Amino acid sequence: MSTFSIFLVLITIVCFLLIVVIMVQNPKGGGLSSTIGGSQMLGGVQKTTDFLDKSTWTLATILIALILLSSLSFTGTLSDTDSKIIDNTETAAPVAPVTPIQDVPATK
Repeated sequence: MSTFSIFLVLITIVCFLLIVVIMVQNPKGGGLSSTIGGSQMLGGVQKTTDFLDKSTWTLATILIALILLSSLSFTGTLSDTDSKIIDNTETAAPVAPVTPIQDVPATK
C-alpha cells in the first residue's frame, strides 16, 4: 500500500468522524446532551458538550496535521528531471563559432 493510499484512508476516516461529531451537536446548545436527559445522568449535560467540543477540535487538528504531512511526503516523490523547469545548458552540445560575413562587392 502506497503512502498516498494510507494518507487518503486516514484523511477520509477523520473527515467522516468529524462530520459525525459536528452533526451530533445542536447549534442552539441542545444536541446530544438534551436527548440524554437531565443532570441526574452520570455524565451530565455539561460533560457531554465538553466532550463534543474537545473531540471536534482534536479531530480538526488531526485532519490539518494529516494534510500537512501528506503534502510534505509527496514533495520528495518527483524525480530530478520532472522538477526542472529550465533545462541545464551545460549538457547541450557546443556550437561552432560564427564567422563574420565578408563584404562582397556588388556586381552591375
